[in-house]
Amino acid sequence: MSGGRFRVCEATELAPGQRLVVDLGGRSVGVFNVEGSFYALHNRCPHRGGALCLGPVTGVTRSTDDFEYVYADEGRILRCAWHGWEFEIETGRSLADPKLKAKTFPVTVEDGEVIVHI
Repeated sequence: MSGGRFRVCEATELAPGQRLVVDLGGRSVGVFNVEGSFYALHNRCPHRGGALCLGPVTGVTRSTDDFEYVYADEGRILRCAWHGWEFEIETGRSLADPKLKAKTFPVTVEDGEVIVHI
């Protein structure tokens, strides 16, 4: 598998809240638009190797200082379809085990095109 720069799509083709799963240099990669910012994750869950980027994009329940629970981070959490492990799309960090991370790749937008750097 070689590295490099890969054009994924025009930025206007991937609306906020959408994703594309593409093959880039022999790697399956999920590209996500989170509120106008683009992120890329390896389509392999670090927990057990499932197709991470095919799972649901959700939010998460968080506790507040007032001993309440609120739904937060809508559209920013990726849940593996195999075992339900949740990861932050922006960082790849696991919510269950912060030491565990999904592999992320840098993304730029150049001349209106989404570019993933492997």
